[in-house]
Amino acid sequence: MELDTLIRLNAARQSRRAVVLATEVEGGASTVLVEGEAWPETLREAAGKVLLSGKSGLVEIAGRSVFLNVHLPPPRIVAIGAVHITQALARLAPVIGFDLTIIDPRTAFATPERFAGVDLVADWPEDVLQARPLDGYTALAAVTHDPKIDDFALAEALRRGCFYVGALGSRKTHAKRAERLQQVGITEADIARIRAPIGLDIGAASPEEIALAVLAQIVEAYRRRDIGGASA
Repeated sequence: MELDTLIRLNAARQSRRAVVLATEVEGGASTVLVEGEAWPETLREAAGKVLLSGKSGLVEIAGRSVFLNVHLPPPRIVAIGAVHITQALARLAPVIGFDLTIIDPRTAFATPERFAGVDLVADWPEDVLQARPLDGYTALAAVTHDPKIDDFALAEALRRGCFYVGALGSRKTHAKRAERLQQVGITEADIARIRAPIGLDIGAASPEEIALAVLAQIVEAYRRRDIGGASA
């Protein structure tokens, strides 16, 4: 592998950006396709498919055999709120392959006893997300029902381009939330990206069912997310 190729791959990994390494079987010429950058038109469709699936493979492009090796940042969920829903989510997320971080400044809720083995941070989102920024391979689920805790995290998720942003609450609650977010400079178009009420509509009632609905919606958003890479 050429040094420049290796440097670009490592830079993408460090910045949690997806990358596809397209290598011609005959001759070994390689092209690095970083998500969000311009890609050759001939590679766009095939590279987009492997980014969505996460599976590398051999394809035929214009009569040539090309191996597409996909490198994806590990997808993660950041949940705002150490509540019953996130207790259930903590059991489900690892099964699907998502890392999970739970943030809640309320130390009465955010205890190791309630969240054994979970990446739990008992602090305000404003402080945590400055040191541990969100990105395009992060899903943000805000479930405290407390604007003082949820609102900043939601605004930050929209600014950072999280692939999923969801919030607990009724439509009436969300309408008030939208007004508050507009006051801090979030556009209507970005606010429309928030899934509220959170989770797929499966008639969920218990915390476990709500967690399942949320996780299913996160997986749906992840597998159907917009793939960058305009034509070069």
